[in-house]
Amino acid sequence: MKKIMTTTIISALIFSVLVSLYIPNVQASPAVMISQYQLSPEILMPGDTAVLTLQVRNAETVATQTSTSGSVGDTTTTVRTLGVDINNIWIVAAQSGGKQIRATANYDDIGYLAAGASIEVKFKIIVDKNMSEGIYFPVVNVDVSGGTDVIYPLLVKVSNASVDLLPTSVPSKISKGGTTELTVTAVNKRENAVKEVIITPHGDGVEFVPQSYFIGSLAAEISEDVVFSAKPIETGGSNISFSVSYKNGDNLHTNSLTAPLSVIEALDVAPIITNFPLSITKGGSSRISIEVYNAKTEKITGVLITPICNATVIPSQYFIGSMDPDDVFSASFDIYADTVGYGTQIIGFKVSFKQGNDYYETPLVSKTFSVVSGPGQSYQSTGSSTSTSGSNGMPQAPSLVTCLTPIILIIVVIVVVVLFYMRWKKRRKA
Repeated sequence: MKKIMTTTIISALIFSVLVSLYIPNVQASPAVMISQYQLSPEILMPGDTAVLTLQVRNAETVATQTSTSGSVGDTTTTVRTLGVDINNIWIVAAQSGGKQIRATANYDDIGYLAAGASIEVKFKIIVDKNMSEGIYFPVVNVDVSGGTDVIYPLLVKVSNASVDLLPTSVPSKISKGGTTELTVTAVNKRENAVKEVIITPHGDGVEFVPQSYFIGSLAAEISEDVVFSAKPIETGGSNISFSVSYKNGDNLHTNSLTAPLSVIEALDVAPIITNFPLSITKGGSSRISIEVYNAKTEKITGVLITPICNATVIPSQYFIGSMDPDDVFSASFDIYADTVGYGTQIIGFKVSFKQGNDYYETPLVSKTFSVVSGPGQSYQSTGSSTSTSGSNGMPQAPSLVTCLTPIILIIVVIVVVVLFYMRWKKRRKA
C-alpha cells in the first residue's frame, strides 16, 4: 500500500512538470484603439470637404510580457515585446440614395506602434453634392498585424442650414436728395460657427458706403446687424440686393437677399411755410414763418435756409446748423415791398445741408404774394383768422367806429337810466 501511494505521488509530480513545460503563461494581445477623432468643420453641408484627424493608440501600459516554462531544476524565461504593426487604415463610406460621405485615400504599412504610443493620421472627407440632411456613420478600419483589428464608426452630421440675410430696415422708397441708411441682419442658422462672413450690397443707380462689410466669425445661432448708407444717383425703380459669403471650414458658401427700391424726388428735408402774406402794401413789410423738418434717419449738418425773391428779405440766409433725425426747426423772415412794383411777386426758399461728406440742396418751395396800394393781408396756417396789415405789414389798429361802439352803448344805457329815474320821480310827486 505504501509503495502504491509513493508511485502515485511521483506520477503527479512528473505530470505537473510536463504541463509547466509545454503550456506557458500567455497574456492578451496588444489593445489598439481609436482614442479620439476630430472633424473640421464639425457639421458639414452638401458638397463640403472636411479634414478628419484620427488618433490611433496602443493601449498596452507595459512594453513587454514575460512567460516562464521548465522542469524541475530547469526553467526557461521568454520575454516578448507588446508592440504591434499597423498594416492599413481605411474608411468605409456612408451611403444614402446613391450619395456618399467618403475618404479620398487610405494609409498602407504605417509601421510599428509601441506599447503606450499613438500616431495621428488625417483623412480628407468629402460629402457629395445634394446629399440629404441627416446623421451618417462612415466606418474606420484598422488592420492590426498579430492583434485584433479595429472597426470604429464615425458620427458625421450633414445640415442644409445656412447664413441668411434679413431686411431689418430696407425701405421700398428713398429720396434722391441725401443718403438713407439701410440695415440688414446676418443670421447664422447653423449649429456650428462660420468664418470670413462678408456682406456686399449691389444696385443700379445707387452708391453704397461701405462697398462691403466684413463681419468675420459668426457663432452658431447668432445674428449681427450691418448698416449701409445708400446714395441715389438717379430716380427710378429697380431692385437692390445684398450678398453674403462665408466659410464653413474651408468651404465657401453664398446667399443673397433682393428687395425692391424706388428713388423718388421726396422732400425728406424740406422748408414748410406756415405764415406768409397774401398781399403787402407798397413800401410796407410782412413776416414769413417757416419750419424745417428732417425726416431722414440720419443726422444732417450745416443746415441753411436761403430765400430767393426780387423783394428785400431779411435775413438773407438763416443758419440752423445740425439737425438730428425727426428734428423740427422754426425760422422767420421779414419781406419788404419797397423795391418791387405792384402786382404778383414770387418768393421761394431752399434748404442746403451736408450728410456725411456730401452736400445737398432741396428743390425750391415757392409762394406768390401781391403788392397792393391798400392794406395788405396775411395768411396763417396755424389758425383760420385773417388780419389786415398797414404800411408796416403788421396788424392795423381798429377803425374809429369800432373803438366808439362800446362808448356809445354806455351813453345809451346812462340816458335810458336817467329818463327812467325822472319818470319815476314825476309819478311820485303826482
